[in-house]
Amino acid sequence: MTTVGFIGSGKIGSTVARLSLAAGYDVVMSNSRGPQTLQELVAELGQGAQAAASEQAASESDLAVVTIPLKAYQTIPAAPLAGKTVIDTCNYYPDRDGKLSQLDDGSLTSSELIQQHLADAHVVKVFNNIFFKHLLSLSRPADAADRTYLPIAGDDANAKAEVTAFLDAIGYGSVDVGPLHESWRQEPGTPVYGTPYGPFSDPAGTPADEASIRAALAEAAR
Repeated sequence: MTTVGFIGSGKIGSTVARLSLAAGYDVVMSNSRGPQTLQELVAELGQGAQAAASEQAASESDLAVVTIPLKAYQTIPAAPLAGKTVIDTCNYYPDRDGKLSQLDDGSLTSSELIQQHLADAHVVKVFNNIFFKHLLSLSRPADAADRTYLPIAGDDANAKAEVTAFLDAIGYGSVDVGPLHESWRQEPGTPVYGTPYGPFSDPAGTPADEASIRAALAEAAR
């Protein structure tokens, strides 16, 4: 049984956890405030879910999901994630995170910044471009005609293959954006950010096929 560990348990994290449990994974949830603050969420998620400190969630995970404000990236426990695939859902919002010159001038993407911190892990960016309600509602079986696709970026081919298999299990196809340096194509303000999945005012969302995601990525410009 694969265990998915969550560093951050907000709207995206808890949604990915729900999809993971439905697909047969176990989940370990954590946040910055301690496991005692997650008991209600874990009870709601049900069997297969537990709360833990961030270090424990990282060490017990086979696959980790980091879903925290980017300004807190240095709090991600690096040592227990060494050698593991880490899904990065984070976005850079200067008003919230403060100005980061390397991101502002394009010399780094936010995922490359996280990869630098997690030097011995394999970071793959995904889930950052979709509204959490759409992420829950648009999950479909592999053979569904209206299956939705998500962009992924990463520097390690094996890690991207692992994340692709995970996405498939929880109900999504994937479109490979390329290395982490190209992950700006799926960041806030780009055509693939939110728009392909419909307005936030519609909680059901709109399925987005592979062609529409590829087209949106191709339209991205700096």
